[in-house]
Amino acid sequence: MGIAIGSGTDVAMETGDIVLIRSDLIDVVAAIQLSRKTMTKIRQNLFWALGYNTAGIPIAAGVLFPFFGILLNPIVAAGAMALSSVSVVSNAALLKRYTPEVKRKEEK
Repeated sequence: MGIAIGSGTDVAMETGDIVLIRSDLIDVVAAIQLSRKTMTKIRQNLFWALGYNTAGIPIAAGVLFPFFGILLNPIVAAGAMALSSVSVVSNAALLKRYTPEVKRKEEK
């Protein structure tokens, strides 16, 4: 992983995986914490989307009809799929509230 500081050369900023705007290396820790939180959200979204689709698609296809006589209206199925997308986007939007817990050294 390459880290570049914003006051560095253009080549360093283009090739760096992380480009720091300020010359404070503690921001690397914040970037790593944010990336871990992002991966957690990705896993949560995959879990819930997989759950919605694993249950919703067979029900919408009529799997329950021979056993229980339940047939899902296509409008309700479309609404459930839209709700699945809204829940995934809403969960991902919670990252906007995240602030990394970085301990800064007090200057004297």
